[in-house]
Amino acid sequence: MQLIAPTFLLFALNLLDALLTIVWVRSGVATESNQLMASLLDIGNGPFLIVKIAIGLVAGVVLIRWGSRPLARYGLVIALAVYLGLMAIHLFTGLAAFGVVSNTAIHDAAQSLMI
Repeated sequence: MQLIAPTFLLFALNLLDALLTIVWVRSGVATESNQLMASLLDIGNGPFLIVKIAIGLVAGVVLIRWGSRPLARYGLVIALAVYLGLMAIHLFTGLAAFGVVSNTAIHDAAQSLMI
């Protein structure tokens, strides 16, 4: 089974995550929770983007090369689910940044999901 299209989607989500992270961190709306990536952001946007893109490229090459193995397919599904969750977080971060939803509403929604 060819995994080219889903792998490309994963890479695109990885790149979008990187760009939105830079926007939110530089505007003071959010912080980078990954300490390694936060250190790279402290150095500058370039090093952060280079490492983020490199990680995405390595993952893409591995998935395309060994995409016929069940573990690769399962891993891709899990990675896509995680990145779609990250996109939801970016969406709510943007909504909060533009004042569409309050931080209290997001906190209350998160608490109700944890029950």
